[in-house]
Amino acid sequence: MTLRLGRHSFPDDRTLMMAIVNRTPDSFFDKGATWAEDSAFDRVAQVVDEGAEIVDIGGIKAAPGAEIDADEEKRRVVSFVERVREAFPGLVISVDTWRAEVGRAVCEAGADLLNDAWGGADPGLAEVAAEFDVALVCTHTGGITPRTRPHRIEYDDVMADAIASTVAQAERAVSLGVAPESVVIDPAHDFGKNTFHSLEVTRRLGEMVATGWPVLVSLSNKDFVGETLDLPVGERLLGTLAATAVAATAGARIYRVHQVPETRQVVDMAWTIAGRRPPARAIRGLA
Repeated sequence: MTLRLGRHSFPDDRTLMMAIVNRTPDSFFDKGATWAEDSAFDRVAQVVDEGAEIVDIGGIKAAPGAEIDADEEKRRVVSFVERVREAFPGLVISVDTWRAEVGRAVCEAGADLLNDAWGGADPGLAEVAAEFDVALVCTHTGGITPRTRPHRIEYDDVMADAIASTVAQAERAVSLGVAPESVVIDPAHDFGKNTFHSLEVTRRLGEMVATGWPVLVSLSNKDFVGETLDLPVGERLLGTLAATAVAATAGARIYRVHQVPETRQVVDMAWTIAGRRPPARAIRGLA
């Protein structure tokens, strides 16, 4: 199935890089490096130059912290979406939000994709996606409240739960009018999960791919990588890329990342080994 993200379409043999752009002063990875609007815009220009097809703009960090209401979230992202839309018409603009009110504002500003990282916490967000004919990411969080950390959360079968939740969200979105080719599902590593859960959904990602819905993974510098290797934020690239190779071999389509070129090489290599992509050139022993 052709994947349609707002005004942009991609054939089913394309993998996509979704570069993270945080409009926050307290993001866990870059510590607010793109809090200033001009710095965030420079980051967009950089990742576009590096080959990212999507930017994912977020106005609130996922972790617990200062309360950010919808008006403040809109102040952080809406005008920025307008600026990016004008400067990069060929770029897919995603906004990481769980609020329908914010989703409506960014769609009016030119967003193509609503990345609902909190698993339908605001059911109105899917209705906004349908109204504006934009794409929607449906995630698995185990039902936890946005911006809270899981505590001793348990699943009989974490991957079965992830599939049931995300597919139900996807089917609801389609019933509301979101185009089937515009729905993406995400197991949401670390969200509503401990490290063992995140490792298991990585190992079994092929089961989620087998549902037929395009799969997005957000692995970059996550805590499950840090805990597995006992490494702090900033030293998790190699572990992230190892997990990325597993996800790519399983067939994930979209990769939400901090480091675009490194991830692209790993994904292209894994997809080529899996037989989904030809080599860029092949002359050894043939010329």
